[in-house]
Amino acid sequence: MINNITDPILLEKLIEHLEQFVTEPRKARLQEVLANRTRNVTVVLEDLYQTQNISAVMRTCDCYGVQDAYIVENKNEFIVHQDISMGADKWLTLHQYPNAEHNMKQCIDDLHAKGYTVVATLPDEKKTRIQDIPTDKKIAFLFGTELTGLSDEAKKYADCNALIPMYGFTESFNISNSAAIILSNFSERLRHSETDWRLSESEHQQLYFEWLQKSMRDADSIIRQYLSTHC
Repeated sequence: MINNITDPILLEKLIEHLEQFVTEPRKARLQEVLANRTRNVTVVLEDLYQTQNISAVMRTCDCYGVQDAYIVENKNEFIVHQDISMGADKWLTLHQYPNAEHNMKQCIDDLHAKGYTVVATLPDEKKTRIQDIPTDKKIAFLFGTELTGLSDEAKKYADCNALIPMYGFTESFNISNSAAIILSNFSERLRHSETDWRLSESEHQQLYFEWLQKSMRDADSIIRQYLSTHC
């Protein structure tokens, strides 16, 4: 897929060219989904080892209009479980941090540079409830590995901690359930707030360009032929 077009005029011309190869209902559906996409909330998955959990979280992100997911790998390699993700990964922007020293800190540093407040989800924390996380800031929720939770490095560099209130004997939710509950709560509050949560015009266009390519065959060759004759 070609996604390094930085000239907005050229990008617009390429979009107009690609739209000839996509049906009207498909274009309308892409625009409908894009209108509900946001980058004001994202998730970070640290070293999950169960592929079904990773894929379930990505499916949840897509369902709630969350465009980005950050994957930090250490002992466990990132693998998509297609039967569970149902192709959701195709429409998300995935940021991967392969196994390396302090890759979690690097991920958090990158999120801070993009303006995110980083929230560690910890079932034993009693300070902040998910319902009380403000929607007027960009938020990144950290989720740790299934058995031991978030690493010490993640806890150290996160800006704050939060929990999902629970009232039973069980101490924690499954990772995929936690992500679904948190994203449901936060995204609904966000969409009913006064925060400008939608994609910028340039982000919208860039993703539309990428999604058009994913909706057709031989997109690369069609784009290259256009560039060779028009540029």
